[in-house]
Amino acid sequence: MEQARLPGCYRHPGVETGVRCTRCERPICHACMVDASVGFQCPECVRDGSGTGHSRAANQPRTIAGGRITAGHPHVVTHVLIGLNLLVFLLGRVNPALVDETVLIGFAFDPDLGRVVGVADGEWYRLVTSMFLHQEIWHIAGNMLLLWLLGGTLETELGRARYLALYLLSGLAGSAFTYLVAAENQGSLGASGAIYGLLGATVVLMRRLNRDMRPIIALVAINLVITFAREGIAWEAHIGGLIAGLVIAYAMVTGPRERRALVQGAACALVLVLALVTVVLRTAALT
Repeated sequence: MEQARLPGCYRHPGVETGVRCTRCERPICHACMVDASVGFQCPECVRDGSGTGHSRAANQPRTIAGGRITAGHPHVVTHVLIGLNLLVFLLGRVNPALVDETVLIGFAFDPDLGRVVGVADGEWYRLVTSMFLHQEIWHIAGNMLLLWLLGGTLETELGRARYLALYLLSGLAGSAFTYLVAAENQGSLGASGAIYGLLGATVVLMRRLNRDMRPIIALVAINLVITFAREGIAWEAHIGGLIAGLVIAYAMVTGPRERRALVQGAACALVLVLALVTVVLRTAALT
């Protein structure tokens, strides 16, 4: 049986190689590799798409997920998300009623507000607002540290739009799973769901880039131990966000280049639809 051959370098077709440019994913041999901060790039991507014989837009460097590399502030989305979380935390400190109005809860009578509240009562916005809520200083400090450490790399490698979609859908998945599993009168601050989505995505990304997996695996393990060892932690949001992050990131960085956008869109749509179906079914059960 004939052994499968490796693809040839796009500049030297007779030279087989198992390495691809981390930007455009074309096969490149040892002579064409340009060492980059993450993996290797081809000479054309390093020169910003010039000299290929194709239009400049067609060869514009892209992220490993296919997103366009943008000029200017490289981690603007991460910094905006950190700022938004900090702002909501400070507003909650100044006005504690804000937390009561936006926390994730299924269906219960709130004596402070004097009325029935919850997602099942039509307050679906709580699935999203709870994604930015923190109760204690240690809680927001730990989450923002992880967001800062993981978010920058993910934003660079996925692109801003895909990174933001990953964050929001992971948080929504965490909220939906919490709504499904937790008691209907249990309040939950679901900000960690999105953070755990970033943890899951980082595992997939490091595997895709053939990086040392031990640090990120250790980080995930430590956070999971904390999740189940401490009382009062919404483990449902952590697990829901982690699974969503793994699924979305896998589709974003491992899908075939020719159908990359389709695969990525399908994965994001799948997570969104599953979250919405979960919410609808749980609401029907509670009402």
